[in-house]
Amino acid sequence: MAKNTKGTKLPRKLEQKMQVVGEQIKLARLRRNLSVSQVAERATCSPLTVSRIEKGAPTVAIGIYLRVLYALQLEDDILWLAKEDALGKALQDLNLKNRERASKKE
Repeated sequence: MAKNTKGTKLPRKLEQKMQVVGEQIKLARLRRNLSVSQVAERATCSPLTVSRIEKGAPTVAIGIYLRVLYALQLEDDILWLAKEDALGKALQDLNLKNRERASKKE
């Protein structure tokens, strides 16, 4: 019986972004001259999981990504996610009410 993949199918744009992230993690590993198994050991996961991350598989939990980033000494990079929320800031600014000064009439 086929595995239910309803929740794991991503839109094409997101799949491409996951692949880019995976490639960046792979390049970081290669720059450090580490093997997949070395990163897996440091991240306490299987080499297959590290390979899936490097391929951009959408089913790998974010906690595993964090452990792999930690193993590569890149854990602070996760803080860049949604850091510059230009759309959210613009929406927030639209909702700010312009306060009017109270009249000075007595």
